[in-house]
Amino acid sequence: MNNVIECNNLTHYYGKKRVYENLNFHVREGSILGLLGKNGTGKTSTINILNGFLQPRNGECLIFGENTQHLSPRTKARIGFLIEGHIQYSFMNIRQIEKFYSGFYPNWKPAPFWELMSKLNVTPTQKISTMSCGQRSQVALGLILAQDPDLLILDDFSMGLDPGYRRLFIDYLREYAKAENKTIFTTSHIIQDMERLIDDLLIIDFDGVLAQTSVHEFMGSFKRFDFVLENDKTDLKKASFVVNLDKVKNKVELYTYSSESIVKKYLDDNNITASNFAQVKMGLEDAFIGLTGKY
Repeated sequence: MNNVIECNNLTHYYGKKRVYENLNFHVREGSILGLLGKNGTGKTSTINILNGFLQPRNGECLIFGENTQHLSPRTKARIGFLIEGHIQYSFMNIRQIEKFYSGFYPNWKPAPFWELMSKLNVTPTQKISTMSCGQRSQVALGLILAQDPDLLILDDFSMGLDPGYRRLFIDYLREYAKAENKTIFTTSHIIQDMERLIDDLLIIDFDGVLAQTSVHEFMGSFKRFDFVLENDKTDLKKASFVVNLDKVKNKVELYTYSSESIVKKYLDDNNITASNFAQVKMGLEDAFIGLTGKY
């Protein structure tokens, strides 16, 4: 399977502040990859490097084999971008804005736009200025889908949407992408949305890449074990298998890629008494917090 996006040894700074160094990732054709990370770890910076708004200090990103700093018009026409703070013509209504945008794109396909507007329960004559922030973001997405791009790059696509509309749109976007063999690179601060949408994930932190795999593999290998220590002074952080640990007095949440038997063997070998030992099932948001920490 071909890679639509390839980023190699990507290094970016804001002045003397390092965003990341030697970041490598790729996005497979027809897949949906979610870039996850806390605020300030470089998610929007990566989006801006991909669309050519920022030039990295070192490394390069390729889209369809072309450097993102020098994309040809033909390649740009294959990409649909949604960036934070997108601009719309608020004096237009839904019908007018669809007609206006259609004149710029020879391969315009209005059906996805109108399907999404129908799901949002907005009328063709409703003005953009009367819509909520979330509705406006979905109008922008509908306009991107109608351009029929091969690659969609979406920054915080569900911003401003309430839970019901988020669920509706995520299901629609995934169904559309898989039916049309579209490739998607996306970020979101709402991790539970990503669990329903993405195939692969890239989790970054201030120190670099924490995880880069499929959602299925990550959720199958990353585990949480809860237990109560007899001695609340016990320090488990030195154990090699501990990825992260949250301890309040003698109650422990331990995150690891190791099996239950390995954790229990370590406790036994070090004469650490623990009760109420249990593996806790996690959603993607739980696993993300377990990997990156609560603070």
